[in-house]
Amino acid sequence: MKKPYFTVLAAAVFALTACGSKKSACSAVTAGEPSQRTDYFASHGWEVEELSESTVTIPAVFSEVYEKYALMQDRQGLPLREYAGREARLFTYKVKNYSPESRNMLAELLVCDNTAVASMIYSEDGGSISVPVS
Repeated sequence: MKKPYFTVLAAAVFALTACGSKKSACSAVTAGEPSQRTDYFASHGWEVEELSESTVTIPAVFSEVYEKYALMQDRQGLPLREYAGREARLFTYKVKNYSPESRNMLAELLVCDNTAVASMIYSEDGGSISVPVS
């Protein structure tokens, strides 16, 4: 039986190959419907269950911390920067198939105009562990 982190590593390598670098972004990911959002995570090897949805505003000017988050999105091929200053929906999920060091993990997907603009996986303890989705 494969360990979940091997699946995660394979998904990450595939995504980096498919998306390339900051200069070569992936195609837009449609995420308006619940099934599209869970399919997005599943396509990268994550099993998730939705916990909550909220409305947030993407900052018009990124702080140092948000810039690091934006760099992660650039590497994943997600268009966060294009949506600066816009209102978006933030979906939070429980990750069901990955628990490093026995920690509960959460996934988030930021959606604007039915397009996934940012995502990440992080530990429920406040993010002591955080990784890109892809």
